[in-house]
Amino acid sequence: MEKFKILEAMEKIKYEKPSISKINAGMPSKFGLPVKQKVISEIDGIKVSKLIEEYGSPLFVISEKTIREVFADAKRAFENRYPKVQFAWSYKTNYLDAVCSIYHDEGSWAEVVSGFEFEKALSNGVSGSQILFNGPDKSEADLIMAIENNACIHIDHFDELYLLIETSRKLQKKARVAIRVNLDAGVYPIWDRFGFNYENGDAWNAINRIMLAENLDLIGLHTHIGTYIIAQTAYAVAASKLANLYMAIHRKFDYWLKYIDLGGGFASKNTLKGAYMPGNETCPSFDDYAEAISNALISSEIPHENLPVLFLETGRALIDDAGYLLTTVIANKRLNSGRRSMVIDAGVNLLFTSFWYNLGVYPTHELGHAEESTIYGPLCMNIDVVRDAIVFPQVKTGEQLVIERVGAYNITQSMQFITYRPNVVLIDMEGKTHIIRKKESLETFKQAEENPKRK
Repeated sequence: MEKFKILEAMEKIKYEKPSISKINAGMPSKFGLPVKQKVISEIDGIKVSKLIEEYGSPLFVISEKTIREVFADAKRAFENRYPKVQFAWSYKTNYLDAVCSIYHDEGSWAEVVSGFEFEKALSNGVSGSQILFNGPDKSEADLIMAIENNACIHIDHFDELYLLIETSRKLQKKARVAIRVNLDAGVYPIWDRFGFNYENGDAWNAINRIMLAENLDLIGLHTHIGTYIIAQTAYAVAASKLANLYMAIHRKFDYWLKYIDLGGGFASKNTLKGAYMPGNETCPSFDDYAEAISNALISSEIPHENLPVLFLETGRALIDDAGYLLTTVIANKRLNSGRRSMVIDAGVNLLFTSFWYNLGVYPTHELGHAEESTIYGPLCMNIDVVRDAIVFPQVKTGEQLVIERVGAYNITQSMQFITYRPNVVLIDMEGKTHIIRKKESLETFKQAEENPKRK
């Protein structure tokens, strides 16, 4: 009887079909040289297991401490090199109120690209005069809201310019405006679908039309050369070209603009798919970007006493490091090829950036032998692949994993598809946790849906 009790107490070992996998101890592979296994067991001093136990899995976690530290680093880099700097938080990057309010508390204005985001910024207490309104889709109602709130309207195309002239005339109010300029900064493809082109003269044409318009007050120039730009020299080229326009305006109209806006696009430390080197080794620092931009502006023809305010709309580089997605292993299986794969409870519906990043996925404690694996999400879609190929240790069902650097775009671009979107939790400066967006439920959708009665 004693023997049977011992057997009952023993955990039953799950059977797994034997397989052969090559081990190259200490030798480089296509993933590079072997490195010590990274483990993320806690975030800001709170155990991952405790966070999942309290708030469920999957779970987005945002670190306020990281947000403020990274912002302070960016601010220091630019303010040490240029006399007048103003950040504007990019709402599309992460527009949760709790996140936006931290950036506003740090002194950031708001940069928005839609009427929805404009309304959100106003609801967060941002003065209309401290909202930069970008984007190609501004309706007449949007423009009226922007004019009434004295916002800075960045005009994207001639049709918007003509609508703005008409709208401001109807309101009998002046609109504060800038133009978005697209230009060749040496990075390709050129983002020429937004704004007025510098090289073909469209930008100069738009400027002249604005200066002739009675109810438009031109106060700035704006450009956004692309996304995940790792060549800081491109920003120097862009700043130089805007400085040339700035001086051309002064020479013709005897008028000084108030600001030059270099937009965003700074890279985060995430690794792009197809990159030979990890992002944390190739990503320029804020000092690198600041050096290139400030050199271009202070070395231009602009007199130092007339230097414009430098606006920056960086989003990704400010918040990516502050975001984590906690997830749980649902299943393990061997593919026909023999490769190990696993299914986790977080898919591409929550991780839009997984389509172009090799996101960092890590266990919460040290595990054994690692081998090339594929990580799938839970969706009934063949494209639901979080990592195509990653050297990862063997994990059991129920193991908890952490996906890092997901603070930018994943929450705003997440989809309610097949599964509910999860809780989002903020860890504040005192180490306390707060739900800043509740997990969805059936009621979430029933509130917005209508089912017509039928006979």
